[in-house]
Amino acid sequence: MSEEEFSVLWPGGASAVPPIEPARRPNSLDGKRIALLWDYMFRGEEIFPILDQALHERFPEVEIVGYDTFGSTFGGDEHAVLEALPGLLKEHRIDAAISGIGC
Repeated sequence: MSEEEFSVLWPGGASAVPPIEPARRPNSLDGKRIALLWDYMFRGEEIFPILDQALHERFPEVEIVGYDTFGSTFGGDEHAVLEALPGLLKEHRIDAAISGIGC
């Protein structure tokens, strides 16, 4: 049997955004304040309570600041919400954030 060669192309194209190093992760979430951010699309009202419960089971001292504190990160006022986000994260003494993007 002979080997055949095939040309393969990746349909994704070249990346338009250079990769960046992720932020250093904390060793534990106990005693940390976690922001929940959401675009108000697809089942966040179901998923975030499950996530909240799972985080509290694993890290009893974690504090969760709900997505309603920050506003929708998509649609309508998204530019104003995102512009205000750094100040709100600082005001609420947020250590880390979980962003839910659905749909």
